[in-house]
Amino acid sequence: MSATDTESGTEGPSSAPAVAGAALEIPLSGPAGEPVDLRRLVASHGFVELPPMRRDAVAHALEVTLPVPGARPRTVRIEPGRPGHARVVVRGPRPGAGARAHLLVAVRHVLGMDEDLSGFYALAARDPALAWAAAGAGRMIRSPTVFEDVVKTICTTNCAWSATERMVGAIVAHLGEPAVGAPAEGPAGRAFPTPQAMAAVGEDFYRLQARAGYRGAYLLALARGAAEGAFDLEALGGATPEELPDDELVRRLLVLPGVGPYAAAHVMMMLGRHSRLILDSWTRPTYARIAGRRSVPDAAIRRRFRRYGRWAGLAFWLTCTRDWVEEG
Repeated sequence: MSATDTESGTEGPSSAPAVAGAALEIPLSGPAGEPVDLRRLVASHGFVELPPMRRDAVAHALEVTLPVPGARPRTVRIEPGRPGHARVVVRGPRPGAGARAHLLVAVRHVLGMDEDLSGFYALAARDPALAWAAAGAGRMIRSPTVFEDVVKTICTTNCAWSATERMVGAIVAHLGEPAVGAPAEGPAGRAFPTPQAMAAVGEDFYRLQARAGYRGAYLLALARGAAEGAFDLEALGGATPEELPDDELVRRLLVLPGVGPYAAAHVMMMLGRHSRLILDSWTRPTYARIAGRRSVPDAAIRRRFRRYGRWAGLAFWLTCTRDWVEEG
């Protein structure tokens, strides 16, 4: 799909100053022409609140700092544009043509624009409880790398969300490369650190600064394995279901340090694989409340969404998160 590249000297609300940069434009439609609801996309899950991302809930916009090969990272703002399009504003000095092309590809990946949801929408349209989703919900914000999504997922295990924010914030603030114009301190304007950067620090960093608890050993082992090539995480994200069936993908995820059934299902959702349901301490009671019951057995939840086949986990997630975006 094509994109329009224009000069821009105005910015939307942001913690970063308004400076001259570049505005890119991308159409909001999937591979089969299916609609994309940007409002729901930028509120698709909680990772949009973790550095190097920041959600602007008022403007239905997302800011993210992205790595650029051979150059400093750049922070971009993804916001509603003209009808049927998203506007992508690159902060800082106008990037060169190569950097603009790279950022456009990265933004499309973050928005999951390559995922064909037309089959899911056909099923949802026949389900009165989920017909609303066929108007463009269901795409999930992704990190630029599978490594980042796995690290963040490990940081959500067995803890409050505030602890996840603390861990990820410290990792990005201390180990992430600053973008052009980034503040001197804190996680804002820093890209997520590479496996090499996370592997270069010792366990004391994860124990004392990130305060990751038992997860610190997992994070260090994951980073070292990815840095040394023992874990080819990015290959997992690039493989098709034909090349790497879901059962085999789950098996490969479960051998990663700190990844159990919940984490594997969560990472799969980030990869656009939705056959597994994310059943945890938030989704279970949330679904029970929606169903008007005190509790619902996992087996009953799986039966309810079995009709969705490879999209069962997506149907379940959308059911639980429908009220995250005000309708209309």
